[in-house]
Amino acid sequence: MPVPETRPYHHGDLRAALLAAAERTLREKGVAALSLRELAREVGVSHAAPGRHFRDKQALLNALALTGYERLSRALNTAEDPALPLEPRLTALARAYLGFAIDNAELLELMYARKHDPDASEQMAVAVERTVGSLERVLADAQKRGEIIAGDPEELNLVTGAALHGVAGFIAAGWLPPETALAGVEGLVHHLLHGLKPR
Repeated sequence: MPVPETRPYHHGDLRAALLAAAERTLREKGVAALSLRELAREVGVSHAAPGRHFRDKQALLNALALTGYERLSRALNTAEDPALPLEPRLTALARAYLGFAIDNAELLELMYARKHDPDASEQMAVAVERTVGSLERVLADAQKRGEIIAGDPEELNLVTGAALHGVAGFIAAGWLPPETALAGVEGLVHHLLHGLKPR
């Protein structure tokens, strides 16, 4: 007896199927190619079906960005070890961030895009706090331990974040090979913490 053709999704997980298809399109063709109608065709549902989960393309982009933040949060949480001194602790977090950036370049760009729907702004703020904010908390903790200078942790985190995201941008643009970037994480963090002046 022939096996019936498997549907691309089963009841209850259409949203997940649409997000997975959207992320594939994002990786392969870019954000401009995303269309709810095309995604419906890809997962095998009516063109109106995605509207039950995403009222428009912006809502889909918001959901994709939140998915990215959740994934980045897991990567950072896995790498985080509060028992470590600051330099190896920050090195592990930096490596996790750049690893995520290498594997999810298009998604990371979407995550940082400033075109999110106002309805999602609270969720987005929470997601950013769980990821970018976690680095700020590491720096604040290091200040309490006397490992780095006093000052506004948010301002210090801006320097750290700019360095990491700058390297991620170089990788995405093809200016820096991923393996070179990952091999240089230890040196990057060392320079961040100790500066460039001779000691």
